[in-house]
Amino acid sequence: MDLFLFSPCLSAYCSNMHIITDPRCVEYSSPGHPERPARISRTVEFLKKGEGISGIEWHEPSVVDLKQVERAHVPDLIQMVKNEAAFDADTPSYENIFGHTSRSVGGALKALEMMGKGERAFSLLRPPGHHATRSRAMGFCYFNAIAIAALEAREQGAGKVCVFDFDVHHGNGTEAILKDEKGMAFYSIHQHPCYPGTGSENVGKNCFNYPVSPGLDRWEYRKVIKRAFQDLLSQKPDVIGVSAGVDAYARDPLAQMTLLDEDFKWMGEMIRESKVPAFSVLEGGYSDDLPVLINAYLEGWAG
Repeated sequence: MDLFLFSPCLSAYCSNMHIITDPRCVEYSSPGHPERPARISRTVEFLKKGEGISGIEWHEPSVVDLKQVERAHVPDLIQMVKNEAAFDADTPSYENIFGHTSRSVGGALKALEMMGKGERAFSLLRPPGHHATRSRAMGFCYFNAIAIAALEAREQGAGKVCVFDFDVHHGNGTEAILKDEKGMAFYSIHQHPCYPGTGSENVGKNCFNYPVSPGLDRWEYRKVIKRAFQDLLSQKPDVIGVSAGVDAYARDPLAQMTLLDEDFKWMGEMIRESKVPAFSVLEGGYSDDLPVLINAYLEGWAG
């Protein structure tokens, strides 16, 4: 199948929202770790109870070909994840973490596949991925799902693929993987200073950073987000991959930003109104309000 022979409904998108998840992603945890199973289990429960967006179709992640992972990561890192290595306090050893992180990659690939059919698709899985570099797992992230899916889109014929990362933390891993890659561009809006300490300036020819100060007024924050997205659209992308972290929320415990649920809905609307084919992958978001924030983004994106 040629991914970029899109279905006729693409310009307006089909009616339903497609969510990719897998119950096994809640089977690992570390005491006190903020990247906890409830992030997914509570969100799935909220959405399946019908408390949020309607018309959801549920999917399992795609099976991942190791060659897809190897486009983004060196063999040594892949083997370390298989061996369940402990990388740092944020990114510890877990039993079967290779399987869990492979399913996160599969979720991004499935979202890309659904996008190719003219659908809106969101990967609701853990662990996140945008901090994982070519050779290092870090920041709760083992494999970089959004980068792997973006490279897969190029492999399947997309001329220009842009990654739009609005997680409050800089997507240093995605930047490192996509830097100066032909047909790829990366746009990140993030708090600075903040973990991982990168993203203060543009990198290479195709990685563009929009750092914002802690506590910036949410309306000023919106202006930065809008400018970054308009800059992205000036590239005339065939595909937008969204690193949809919702930890710029005012009550998220891991950052000091000011956005509310309506701001994430606005971002979803902005992506929808661009009429560019897009797929989304959950990154961060650690407050108890995560289900409401994800739902707000999906509502805006669905229209």
